[in-house]
Amino acid sequence: MQPFSIPVQITLQGGRRRQGRTAFSASGRNRNIDHNDGDLPDVHKKLPSSAGEDRALLLGFAMMGFSVLMFFLLGITILKPFMLSIQREESNCTTIHTHITDDWMDCAFPCGVGCRGRGEYPCLQVFVNVTHSGQKALLHYNEEAVQINSKCFYTPKCHRDRNDLLNSVLDIKEFFDHKNGTPFSCFYSPDSQSEDVILIKKYDQMVIFHCLFWPSLTLLGGALIVGMVRLTQYLSLLCEKYSATLRDEVGGKVPYMEQHRFKLWSVGRDKERAERS
Repeated sequence: MQPFSIPVQITLQGGRRRQGRTAFSASGRNRNIDHNDGDLPDVHKKLPSSAGEDRALLLGFAMMGFSVLMFFLLGITILKPFMLSIQREESNCTTIHTHITDDWMDCAFPCGVGCRGRGEYPCLQVFVNVTHSGQKALLHYNEEAVQINSKCFYTPKCHRDRNDLLNSVLDIKEFFDHKNGTPFSCFYSPDSQSEDVILIKKYDQMVIFHCLFWPSLTLLGGALIVGMVRLTQYLSLLCEKYSATLRDEVGGKVPYMEQHRFKLWSVGRDKERAERS
């Protein structure tokens, strides 16, 4: 019986060894497959952005575009007239007398599609005494009133009702008549010899500040949003590259350690088999 036990034992041991090698190679392949499946196909490609990042980028670019549009519109409507207007300083004015001219001024008003009606409005003149210079001057409502009609205090909205226009002018005339002898604030031009002064400045420094501040703030906010999203995406890409590199280093050490353990196990089994025989 002994001659037949040795071949059987060797056969069993050889089969077990082949099974162990097959299992090890299969497990190694499985580990390699799992490791390859966990890696990114290409870490150098740009990471896809999330829906929240896309919305943030859209908001940032929309804010920047809106600020540019605000700069354009405010520059045409406010900044340009301010730069072209005469610089005026504040002073006190005293009403001397008010007067409605006999000649009414012509004006036009829309009356339908492709139709413009003709009308007239009374011209109110308010003469004041400027405290700073002591000269007599013609008072206007604002800068636009000087440009539209330099002879009248203001230009009312034109329409057909002459009585309504006359009543509004009489109300303003009565207001200044009650201020006879009472100083009030007005604005004059120290560099000009013109006798025109205005009651209200339409374009003052505070208006210009708001026209420049809010569009600039909107532009800066949009740029910060876009910059923060881009920075977040860049940092995420760097973290992903670092993680992939770390997984590659760990994956290269594991098969080597497994092979070393298998060699030690094989040597130990050979020594036990030699001692038994």
